[in-house]
Amino acid sequence: MPPRVIILRAPGSNCDEESAFAFEQAGAVAERIHLNRWLESPQLAGDYQILCLPGGFSYGDDLGSGRIFANQLRHHLADTLAAFRDAGKLILGICNGFQILIKSGLLDSDDSTGPGATLTWNASGRFIDRWVHLQVAGDRCVFLKNVDRMYLPIAHAEGQFVGRDETTLDRLEQNGQLVLRYCESSGCTTQQSNPNGAARNVAGMCDASGRVLGLMPHPERFIDRTHHPQWTRMAPFTEGDGLQLFRNAVQYFS
Repeated sequence: MPPRVIILRAPGSNCDEESAFAFEQAGAVAERIHLNRWLESPQLAGDYQILCLPGGFSYGDDLGSGRIFANQLRHHLADTLAAFRDAGKLILGICNGFQILIKSGLLDSDDSTGPGATLTWNASGRFIDRWVHLQVAGDRCVFLKNVDRMYLPIAHAEGQFVGRDETTLDRLEQNGQLVLRYCESSGCTTQQSNPNGAARNVAGMCDASGRVLGLMPHPERFIDRTHHPQWTRMAPFTEGDGLQLFRNAVQYFS
């Protein structure tokens, strides 16, 4: 049986259909479910193997991007999500989903002084919409197995990854949790390749288990070759760079 995926949406989510399509192309069965339905019936989690928090502007980004959605999870579904993760299941957060994951504590638990890392306004103070090169670091993350580099679009205003301090960033790095970085086409990480001022060029991070991933780029927007803005000028290829991420999630349960 193919794994079943919850695409958890809320007011302002706008990438839920694309995320469902991506998982279906990878061989999963995806269902879009409103957060209110899960709040009413937390036991729904038992019917699924993968949870995806899609991109968008949930709740209008009021109080900060992903903050209200994250508070709903933290205060009403924390035990359900912890059990879901601890059962060996997978959680993916894309763009706004990454903002939700990191602010809910699912990627790195808070301590007595608060969260170790978060996502804030781009260094430019502006919304950024462009394509970026990405370098995968390490092999801890299930979603990024056998992936070296990717070329994916970004579209965000609050995507700058920041750590509380260098000690915290060192800890996350040593744990192998800083799994995705903005880079040049060659794979080198440079200041010029960093679109939003993210600390250490971080574009995505996973939790300590490697089964929970948050990333700012949109893999669901590059599944088919025709999704690339210059596909008619390029040599023929069969699929977009984002598909392997979803395929890895599906194959994890095979």
